[in-house]
Amino acid sequence: MPSPPGLDLEALRTHLDAALPGLVTGPLDGAVIAGGRSNLTYTVTDGATTWVVRRPPLGHVLATAHDMGREHRVMAALRGTAVPVPAMLHFCADPDVIGAPFYLMEHVEGAVLRDPASLAALGPDRVRALTFRLADTLADLHAIDPEQAGLADFGRPDGFNARQVSRWKRQLDGSRSRDLPGIDALHERLAAAAPGLSAATVVHGDFRLDNTVVDTGRGDRIAAVLDWEMSTLGDPLADVGLFAVYLATPMPAAHGALDVITTVPGHPAVDEVIHRYAEKSGRDVGNLRWYTAMSAFKLAVILEGVHFRYTQGKTVGAGFDTIGARVLPLVDAGLAALEKG
Repeated sequence: MPSPPGLDLEALRTHLDAALPGLVTGPLDGAVIAGGRSNLTYTVTDGATTWVVRRPPLGHVLATAHDMGREHRVMAALRGTAVPVPAMLHFCADPDVIGAPFYLMEHVEGAVLRDPASLAALGPDRVRALTFRLADTLADLHAIDPEQAGLADFGRPDGFNARQVSRWKRQLDGSRSRDLPGIDALHERLAAAAPGLSAATVVHGDFRLDNTVVDTGRGDRIAAVLDWEMSTLGDPLADVGLFAVYLATPMPAAHGALDVITTVPGHPAVDEVIHRYAEKSGRDVGNLRWYTAMSAFKLAVILEGVHFRYTQGKTVGAGFDTIGARVLPLVDAGLAALEKG
Protein backbone atom coordinates (compact mmCIF):
# COMPACT_ATOMS: atom_id res chain seq x y z
CA MET A 1 0.00 0.00 0.00
CA PRO A 2 1.28 3.52 -0.76
CA SER A 3 2.22 5.71 2.19
CA PRO A 4 -0.21 8.51 3.12
CA PRO A 5 1.09 12.10 2.76
CA GLY A 6 3.63 12.94 5.47
CA LEU A 7 4.13 9.38 6.75
CA ASP A 8 6.67 7.04 5.16
CA LEU A 9 5.36 3.65 6.30
CA GLU A 10 8.53 1.77 5.41
CA ALA A 11 10.68 4.22 7.38
CA LEU A 12 8.25 4.03 10.29
CA ARG A 13 8.37 0.22 10.29
CA THR A 14 12.18 0.21 10.26
CA HIS A 15 12.29 2.66 13.15
CA LEU A 16 9.72 0.81 15.25
CA ASP A 17 11.46 -2.52 14.69
CA ALA A 18 14.58 -1.00 16.26
CA ALA A 19 12.87 1.01 18.99
CA LEU A 20 10.14 -1.47 19.96
CA PRO A 21 11.24 -4.93 18.76
CA GLY A 22 8.36 -7.29 18.19
CA LEU A 23 5.63 -4.65 18.29
CA VAL A 24 4.96 -4.70 14.55
CA THR A 25 4.32 -8.16 13.11
CA GLY A 26 3.64 -7.42 9.46
CA PRO A 27 3.70 -4.80 6.71
CA LEU A 28 2.20 -1.49 7.75
CA ASP A 29 -0.82 0.15 6.17
CA GLY A 30 -1.90 3.65 7.12
CA ALA A 31 -4.40 6.42 6.45
CA VAL A 32 -4.96 10.03 7.47
CA ILE A 33 -7.69 10.46 10.08
CA ALA A 34 -10.13 13.02 8.71
CA GLY A 35 -11.15 16.05 10.72
CA GLY A 36 -7.83 17.42 11.94
CA ARG A 37 -6.96 20.99 11.00
CA SER A 38 -3.49 21.21 12.56
CA ASN A 39 -1.26 18.29 13.48
CA LEU A 40 -1.59 15.27 11.20
CA THR A 41 -3.08 12.13 12.70
CA TYR A 42 -2.93 8.68 11.12
CA THR A 43 -4.20 5.21 11.86
CA VAL A 44 -1.51 2.61 11.26
CA THR A 45 -2.02 -1.15 11.30
CA ASP A 46 -0.01 -4.32 10.73
CA GLY A 47 -3.21 -6.29 10.18
CA ALA A 48 -3.36 -7.48 13.78
CA THR A 49 -3.11 -4.27 15.81
CA THR A 50 -4.04 -0.66 15.08
CA TRP A 51 -2.15 2.33 16.45
CA VAL A 52 -2.28 6.10 15.99
CA VAL A 53 0.64 8.29 14.83
CA ARG A 54 0.76 12.07 15.31
CA ARG A 55 3.15 14.47 13.58
CA PRO A 56 3.22 18.23 12.79
CA PRO A 57 1.55 19.56 9.64
CA LEU A 58 3.34 19.79 6.32
CA GLY A 59 5.06 23.09 5.62
CA HIS A 60 4.62 26.46 7.41
CA VAL A 61 5.04 25.36 11.02
CA LEU A 62 4.92 28.33 13.38
CA ALA A 63 7.47 28.66 16.16
CA THR A 64 6.36 27.06 19.49
CA ALA A 65 3.45 25.31 17.74
CA HIS A 66 3.04 21.60 17.05
CA ASP A 67 5.41 20.38 19.79
CA MET A 68 5.09 16.60 19.69
CA GLY A 69 7.21 16.16 22.81
CA ARG A 70 4.90 18.27 24.97
CA GLU A 71 1.80 16.55 23.67
CA HIS A 72 3.32 13.14 24.36
CA ARG A 73 4.47 14.20 27.81
CA VAL A 74 1.16 15.53 29.07
CA MET A 75 -0.82 12.48 27.95
CA ALA A 76 1.74 10.15 29.51
CA ALA A 77 1.46 12.11 32.76
CA LEU A 78 -2.35 12.07 32.78
CA ARG A 79 -2.64 8.33 32.13
CA GLY A 80 -4.42 6.78 35.11
CA THR A 81 -6.02 10.04 36.31
CA ALA A 82 -9.70 10.97 36.12
CA VAL A 83 -9.04 12.34 32.63
CA PRO A 84 -9.02 9.49 30.06
CA VAL A 85 -6.15 9.55 27.56
CA PRO A 86 -4.65 6.96 25.20
CA ALA A 87 -1.59 5.01 26.30
CA MET A 88 1.62 6.52 24.94
CA LEU A 89 3.85 3.91 23.28
CA HIS A 90 6.76 5.78 21.73
CA PHE A 91 8.09 9.29 21.05
CA CYS A 92 10.65 10.01 18.33
CA ALA A 93 12.32 13.44 18.37
CA ASP A 94 14.45 12.69 15.28
CA PRO A 95 12.93 14.52 12.28
CA ASP A 96 14.93 12.39 9.86
CA VAL A 97 12.82 9.27 10.39
CA ILE A 98 9.59 10.46 8.72
CA GLY A 99 10.39 14.13 8.17
CA ALA A 100 9.26 15.45 11.56
CA PRO A 101 9.11 14.40 15.22
CA PHE A 102 6.21 12.06 15.94
CA TYR A 103 4.72 9.79 18.54
CA LEU A 104 2.88 6.48 18.53
CA MET A 105 -0.08 5.85 20.81
CA GLU A 106 -2.83 3.38 21.53
CA HIS A 107 -5.85 3.42 19.24
CA VAL A 108 -8.94 4.00 21.41
CA GLU A 109 -12.16 2.48 20.11
CA GLY A 110 -15.15 4.77 19.89
CA ALA A 111 -16.72 7.57 17.90
CA VAL A 112 -15.40 11.05 17.23
CA LEU A 113 -18.54 13.18 16.87
CA ARG A 114 -17.27 15.78 14.42
CA ASP A 115 -20.53 17.43 13.34
CA PRO A 116 -24.01 18.23 14.67
CA ALA A 117 -25.63 15.42 12.68
CA SER A 118 -23.47 12.70 14.25
CA LEU A 119 -24.27 14.06 17.71
CA ALA A 120 -27.99 14.36 16.96
CA ALA A 121 -28.08 10.67 16.01
CA LEU A 122 -27.69 9.83 19.71
CA GLY A 123 -31.09 11.31 20.56
CA PRO A 124 -31.95 14.24 22.87
CA ASP A 125 -31.49 12.48 26.24
CA ARG A 126 -28.08 11.07 25.36
CA VAL A 127 -26.98 14.39 23.84
CA ARG A 128 -27.80 16.25 27.05
CA ALA A 129 -26.10 13.70 29.30
CA LEU A 130 -22.98 13.53 27.11
CA THR A 131 -22.60 17.31 27.00
CA PHE A 132 -22.71 17.54 30.78
CA ARG A 133 -20.25 14.64 30.99
CA LEU A 134 -17.90 16.67 28.80
CA ALA A 135 -18.15 19.64 31.18
CA ASP A 136 -17.41 17.30 34.09
CA THR A 137 -14.30 16.02 32.30
CA LEU A 138 -12.99 19.56 31.91
CA ALA A 139 -13.55 20.14 35.63
CA ASP A 140 -11.72 16.86 36.36
CA LEU A 141 -8.74 18.08 34.34
CA HIS A 142 -8.59 21.36 36.25
CA ALA A 143 -8.73 19.48 39.56
CA ILE A 144 -5.50 17.57 38.86
CA ASP A 145 -2.51 18.70 40.92
CA PRO A 146 0.24 19.47 38.37
CA GLU A 147 3.00 18.61 40.84
CA GLN A 148 1.52 15.23 41.70
CA ALA A 149 1.12 14.50 37.98
CA GLY A 150 4.78 15.33 37.32
CA LEU A 151 3.86 18.48 35.41
CA ALA A 152 5.01 21.18 37.84
CA ASP A 153 7.39 22.56 35.19
CA PHE A 154 5.00 22.18 32.25
CA GLY A 155 4.41 25.92 31.95
CA ARG A 156 4.68 29.35 33.61
CA PRO A 157 1.27 30.26 35.04
CA ASP A 158 2.30 33.75 36.19
CA GLY A 159 1.43 36.25 33.49
CA PHE A 160 -0.32 33.53 31.50
CA ASN A 161 -3.16 35.62 30.09
CA ALA A 162 -0.96 38.51 28.95
CA ARG A 163 1.45 36.04 27.34
CA GLN A 164 -1.42 34.34 25.52
CA VAL A 165 -2.37 37.65 23.91
CA SER A 166 1.18 38.30 22.72
CA ARG A 167 1.76 34.69 21.67
CA TRP A 168 -1.29 34.56 19.42
CA LYS A 169 -0.48 37.95 17.97
CA ARG A 170 2.93 36.54 16.96
CA GLN A 171 1.20 33.52 15.44
CA LEU A 172 -1.10 35.86 13.51
CA ASP A 173 1.83 37.88 12.20
CA GLY A 174 3.46 34.64 11.04
CA SER A 175 0.38 33.72 8.99
CA ARG A 176 -0.66 37.09 7.56
CA SER A 177 -1.53 36.82 3.89
CA ARG A 178 -4.62 39.05 3.60
CA ASP A 179 -6.46 41.90 5.28
CA LEU A 180 -8.55 40.89 8.31
CA PRO A 181 -10.66 43.89 9.39
CA GLY A 182 -11.04 44.19 13.14
CA ILE A 183 -8.48 41.63 14.20
CA ASP A 184 -5.85 44.18 15.25
CA ALA A 185 -8.44 46.16 17.22
CA LEU A 186 -9.46 42.94 18.99
CA HIS A 187 -5.84 42.21 19.86
CA GLU A 188 -5.29 45.72 21.23
CA ARG A 189 -8.37 45.55 23.46
CA LEU A 190 -7.41 42.12 24.77
CA ALA A 191 -3.86 43.26 25.53
CA ALA A 192 -5.12 46.30 27.43
CA ALA A 193 -7.45 44.28 29.67
CA ALA A 194 -5.67 40.96 30.28
CA PRO A 195 -6.74 39.70 33.74
CA GLY A 196 -4.51 38.20 36.37
CA LEU A 197 -4.48 34.45 36.90
CA SER A 198 -7.71 32.98 38.32
CA ALA A 199 -5.84 29.78 39.32
CA ALA A 200 -2.99 27.61 38.05
CA THR A 201 -3.98 24.27 36.52
CA VAL A 202 -3.21 22.03 33.59
CA VAL A 203 -5.14 23.49 30.66
CA HIS A 204 -5.95 21.55 27.50
CA GLY A 205 -5.94 24.56 25.19
CA ASP A 206 -8.43 23.18 22.61
CA PHE A 207 -11.16 21.47 24.60
CA ARG A 208 -14.28 20.52 22.64
CA LEU A 209 -16.43 17.50 21.85
CA ASP A 210 -14.68 16.49 18.64
CA ASN A 211 -11.35 16.33 20.45
CA THR A 212 -12.68 13.37 22.40
CA VAL A 213 -13.48 9.74 21.65
CA VAL A 214 -16.94 8.70 22.85
CA ASP A 215 -17.70 5.05 23.61
CA THR A 216 -21.23 5.05 22.23
CA GLY A 217 -21.57 1.35 23.00
CA ARG A 218 -20.97 1.71 26.71
CA GLY A 219 -23.07 4.50 28.13
CA ASP A 220 -21.56 7.25 25.96
CA ARG A 221 -18.61 7.51 28.31
CA ILE A 222 -15.73 9.72 27.22
CA ALA A 223 -13.10 7.13 26.37
CA ALA A 224 -10.26 9.55 25.58
CA VAL A 225 -9.43 13.25 25.39
CA LEU A 226 -7.20 13.96 22.39
CA ASP A 227 -5.23 16.78 20.72
CA TRP A 228 -3.16 18.17 23.59
CA GLU A 229 -0.79 20.17 21.39
CA MET A 230 -1.66 23.49 23.10
CA SER A 231 -1.71 22.18 26.67
CA THR A 232 0.29 23.93 29.38
CA LEU A 233 -0.01 25.23 32.94
CA GLY A 234 -2.23 28.27 32.98
CA ASP A 235 -5.61 29.77 33.73
CA PRO A 236 -8.46 27.22 33.69
CA LEU A 237 -10.91 29.93 32.63
CA ALA A 238 -9.06 30.00 29.31
CA ASP A 239 -10.33 26.46 28.67
CA VAL A 240 -13.81 27.40 29.85
CA GLY A 241 -13.94 30.45 27.58
CA LEU A 242 -12.81 28.45 24.57
CA PHE A 243 -15.28 25.66 25.35
CA ALA A 244 -18.06 28.29 25.39
CA VAL A 245 -16.89 29.74 22.06
CA TYR A 246 -16.90 26.31 20.44
CA LEU A 247 -20.43 25.67 21.68
CA ALA A 248 -21.66 28.94 20.19
CA THR A 249 -19.68 28.88 16.92
CA PRO A 250 -21.07 27.28 13.75
CA MET A 251 -19.19 24.11 12.83
CA PRO A 252 -19.06 22.11 9.57
CA ALA A 253 -22.19 20.07 8.92
CA ALA A 254 -23.68 18.17 6.00
CA HIS A 255 -23.41 19.54 2.46
CA GLY A 256 -20.93 22.23 3.47
CA ALA A 257 -23.39 24.02 5.76
CA LEU A 258 -22.44 25.38 9.17
CA ASP A 259 -24.58 24.58 12.20
CA VAL A 260 -24.28 25.61 15.85
CA ILE A 261 -24.00 22.49 17.95
CA THR A 262 -26.30 23.86 20.66
CA THR A 263 -29.18 23.63 18.14
CA VAL A 264 -28.98 19.82 18.27
CA PRO A 265 -32.15 18.52 20.02
CA GLY A 266 -31.42 17.91 23.69
CA HIS A 267 -28.22 19.95 23.76
CA PRO A 268 -28.13 22.25 26.80
CA ALA A 269 -27.64 25.98 26.28
CA VAL A 270 -24.13 27.38 26.66
CA ASP A 271 -24.99 28.92 30.04
CA GLU A 272 -26.22 25.54 31.29
CA VAL A 273 -22.99 23.84 30.28
CA ILE A 274 -20.85 26.47 31.95
CA HIS A 275 -23.02 26.28 35.07
CA ARG A 276 -22.45 22.52 35.16
CA TYR A 277 -18.69 23.11 34.99
CA ALA A 278 -18.95 25.65 37.81
CA GLU A 279 -20.91 23.22 40.00
CA LYS A 280 -18.43 20.41 39.40
CA SER A 281 -15.30 22.53 39.82
CA GLY A 282 -16.47 25.00 42.48
CA ARG A 283 -14.88 27.73 40.37
CA ASP A 284 -16.27 31.24 39.86
CA VAL A 285 -17.21 31.67 36.20
CA GLY A 286 -19.22 34.85 36.65
CA ASN A 287 -17.16 36.98 34.28
CA LEU A 288 -15.98 35.15 31.18
CA ARG A 289 -16.17 38.12 28.79
CA TRP A 290 -12.43 38.57 28.37
CA TYR A 291 -11.81 34.82 28.20
CA THR A 292 -14.43 34.25 25.50
CA ALA A 293 -13.12 37.21 23.48
CA MET A 294 -9.57 35.91 23.84
CA SER A 295 -10.72 32.46 22.77
CA ALA A 296 -12.41 33.87 19.67
CA PHE A 297 -9.16 35.70 18.79
CA LYS A 298 -7.09 32.54 19.36
CA LEU A 299 -9.40 30.40 17.24
CA ALA A 300 -9.42 33.03 14.48
CA VAL A 301 -5.61 32.97 14.43
CA ILE A 302 -5.52 29.17 14.34
CA LEU A 303 -7.94 29.03 11.43
CA GLU A 304 -6.03 31.77 9.61
CA GLY A 305 -2.90 29.65 9.95
CA VAL A 306 -4.75 26.67 8.49
CA HIS A 307 -6.04 28.88 5.66
CA PHE A 308 -2.50 30.06 4.99
CA ARG A 309 -1.24 26.45 4.75
CA TYR A 310 -4.15 25.69 2.42
CA THR A 311 -3.16 28.55 0.09
CA GLN A 312 0.34 27.09 0.00
CA GLY A 313 -0.95 23.63 -0.90
CA LYS A 314 0.33 22.21 2.40
CA THR A 315 -2.89 20.77 3.82
CA VAL A 316 -3.86 17.09 3.70
CA GLY A 317 -7.51 16.07 3.27
CA ALA A 318 -10.77 17.74 2.29
CA GLY A 319 -12.68 20.74 3.63
CA PHE A 320 -9.85 23.24 3.92
CA ASP A 321 -11.26 25.50 1.21
CA THR A 322 -13.95 26.79 3.61
CA ILE A 323 -11.69 27.52 6.58
CA GLY A 324 -10.76 31.04 5.54
CA ALA A 325 -14.39 32.19 5.56
CA ARG A 326 -14.72 31.26 9.24
CA VAL A 327 -12.07 33.70 10.48
CA LEU A 328 -13.82 37.09 10.37
CA PRO A 329 -17.02 35.89 12.11
CA LEU A 330 -14.80 34.88 15.03
CA VAL A 331 -13.19 38.32 15.06
CA ASP A 332 -16.64 39.87 15.19
CA ALA A 333 -17.68 37.49 17.99
CA GLY A 334 -14.61 38.46 20.01
CA LEU A 335 -15.32 42.18 19.69
CA ALA A 336 -18.99 41.58 20.57
CA ALA A 337 -18.01 39.64 23.71
CA LEU A 338 -16.01 42.60 25.00
CA GLU A 339 -19.03 44.87 24.55
CA LYS A 340 -21.28 42.79 26.78
CA GLY A 341 -22.13 44.29 30.13
